[in-house]
Amino acid sequence: MTDRKVYKTFTGLVAALVAVTVVIFVVAQMTTSGLRLNAGKTALAQNQAAIAARIKPVGEVTVSSAPVVNSLIPAASAAVKDPGKATFQSTCVACHGAGVAGAPKFGDKAAWAPHIAKGLPTLYKHALHGFSGKAGYMPAKGGNPGLSDADVEAAVRYMVVHGK
Repeated sequence: MTDRKVYKTFTGLVAALVAVTVVIFVVAQMTTSGLRLNAGKTALAQNQAAIAARIKPVGEVTVSSAPVVNSLIPAASAAVKDPGKATFQSTCVACHGAGVAGAPKFGDKAAWAPHIAKGLPTLYKHALHGFSGKAGYMPAKGGNPGLSDADVEAAVRYMVVHGK
């Protein structure tokens, strides 16, 4: 290769690079011409507001007053008002609602009478520790070991008062 040919190739290469640079510069100017970053503080503030709107979180946490929260969580409200009813509705109704495994149905006076005759201390004991009798089976704490003794006793009182 001669010096003249190398010079021509080098010149052509530099010219091509300059042309590509000019094209990139023109395209960049066309795409960013609407932003006008140097137009003043107003444009900058608008851009910041637009950016804030684009990166805003999808959801927000709002802390409200107790009545609204209680209306959203009726089970929690019921538990505060009547823990026996809440325990009955969350655990005991599974068997006492339909009479499963010989459980006296809620609201059946005839089925509850022999159990109530034994007295509350016996009912508490059977509900807390379980019971197996001729008519059926009562698991300890209604099969929910997470219940406290006070919750189980409150549920027994609720069923005796309202379910007989």
